[in-house]
Amino acid sequence: MNSDLKTSLRPFHHDRAGGALSCDGVSLGTLAKKYGTPLYVYSANQIAERLDLFQQAFSGRDHLVCYAVKANSSLAILKLLAERGAGFDIVSGGELERVIAAAPEAVGRVVFSGVGKTATEIDRALEMEILEFNVESESELALLAECARMIKKRARFALRVNPDVFAETHPYISTGLREHKFGIDIRRAAEIYRKAAKSRWLEPHGISVHIGSQIRSAQPFGAAMDRVVKLVTQLKREGIALKVVDAGGGLGIDYHGGEDGADPAAKVLEYAAAIEKALAGSDGKLLIEPGRFIVAQAGALVTRVLNVKKNGKKTFVITDAAMNDLIRPALYQAYHEIVPVKPRAGRARAVDVVGPVCETGDFFARDRMLKPVEAGDLVALLDAGAYGMAQSSNYNTRFRPAEVLVEGKQHRLIRRREEMKDLLATEII
Repeated sequence: MNSDLKTSLRPFHHDRAGGALSCDGVSLGTLAKKYGTPLYVYSANQIAERLDLFQQAFSGRDHLVCYAVKANSSLAILKLLAERGAGFDIVSGGELERVIAAAPEAVGRVVFSGVGKTATEIDRALEMEILEFNVESESELALLAECARMIKKRARFALRVNPDVFAETHPYISTGLREHKFGIDIRRAAEIYRKAAKSRWLEPHGISVHIGSQIRSAQPFGAAMDRVVKLVTQLKREGIALKVVDAGGGLGIDYHGGEDGADPAAKVLEYAAAIEKALAGSDGKLLIEPGRFIVAQAGALVTRVLNVKKNGKKTFVITDAAMNDLIRPALYQAYHEIVPVKPRAGRARAVDVVGPVCETGDFFARDRMLKPVEAGDLVALLDAGAYGMAQSSNYNTRFRPAEVLVEGKQHRLIRRREEMKDLLATEII
């Protein structure tokens, strides 16, 4: 592993003390003026750097970084990653079509995860000859075998085993315990592999594990891989030699921008060391499935202040972005740092930063200390590159944000802002 890896925490910086906020030196004020608000802005440079961290950290082993498409499925971002050798972890047929549209040459680097694959989705993935299916139940494996039989193509699969490893994260994004809907009990896996090995239409190709998301410690990843390696070794003794070990994703970021998150390279190296220790002496290809760690801190949601309102002792900063544009605070009580694009003089005060959607839950922050802002000012919600646009909606018949990719000192629109005709196009009176 390369211990010289270096990268910045975020690409968003004020150009000088009291100056305007920029992305890789491109003014967010300039972008907002050209493309409007709300606006998602991403740094292509940082996305590429984060991918490179993983690729370098595992450079001593045959590996493939399969970016988790659900984190941010922008076609431009998928293309950027594919051009740098990434594979893709998908969880729906729609995500497969996105990979095909953005980077058809990368389809052979796709793994298909998810607990509810349909026969139509499986047929399409078999037709496109993806790398493997991460199978999450015996019934799904039976369906995969039947689909393969019908189109006369052998299906490569990995069982997603549930190692019963606890990962300290939000309960909605923890996936590694027996009570979760994901995966197959690791104690049942050997028997399922034995049965599948006898099938004409199934190829036991790998083994997969994913214990959750936004995990900040490397220890749970190592513990999960220890249990997976024991099963791989047992199967090999029985004549079932798996070619791939998929360690999943889940490496988290520091949304608060604290010191322990200031060196992403060190976090990746710590993560890699835990996995490498568990895999010591093992051969075969390693797959990893990072998503959030690659794109979250590369993105920000830029929004304009509509007005500042006082209700008794409370002060509300009302923005033109809302929960439909970034639902994480309402859904997970997630924290996003909020900064004025062009700071005003004065002391910070406690405010609620909210949107115009007709829900009390439409908020980005409560009782947050924020420097003075006025109607018309721009603020940026940082670390919004993952699960921001991907989870957006048209609630309240609102247009979703436009998206811009900053590439060096250049910038380009990668998703235009929606219009009313887009929202009405699929409806029938």
